[in-house]
Amino acid sequence: MKRDSQATRRRILDEATVEFARHGIAGARVDRIAASAGCNKAMIYAYFTSKDRLFDAVFDAAVVRNVTDVPIDAADLPEYAARLAEQYEKYPEVDRLATWDRLERGGAGARTTTITAATAHKVEAIAGVQRTGLVSDRLPAATLLELIYAIARTRFDSVAPGEGAPVPEHRRETVKEAVARLVRP
Repeated sequence: MKRDSQATRRRILDEATVEFARHGIAGARVDRIAASAGCNKAMIYAYFTSKDRLFDAVFDAAVVRNVTDVPIDAADLPEYAARLAEQYEKYPEVDRLATWDRLERGGAGARTTTITAATAHKVEAIAGVQRTGLVSDRLPAATLLELIYAIARTRFDSVAPGEGAPVPEHRRETVKEAVARLVRP
């Protein structure tokens, strides 16, 4: 039987995504990833050389999927944030991976070439609309992008229900409104 190296690599990345999201980088086990991917540990190290590089590949793949699925529309940042919130809802592991990266590696994964390029593109797009006056320039474009990410990741499930409390079912609209207020000139 002929081996399909791309399919094997994909299975490893899929299973590593689950493992890293669930257990973090330190808690993830390469032997569990290998077992669930149907390969051996040596194959994982042959493809990725280390657990850290495997995590980087997983994180990069998640970011590439987000950038592809949710391209920035700097002229309509509230809608962009709403679509990003939906993406985080669809793929909750992305936020978990980013959190583990910040907690365990000081954000090293966010500084990979792929992620740095994607972020630079978004910051420049926001800066461009700020220069036109369409979006407030009270905050630097990079700060604005970071706040948009934070708003899009908000779950609206940590506040006791009550008058005026955000409702998870209205998450999309709440995200749009929050970002609209943030970017309003």
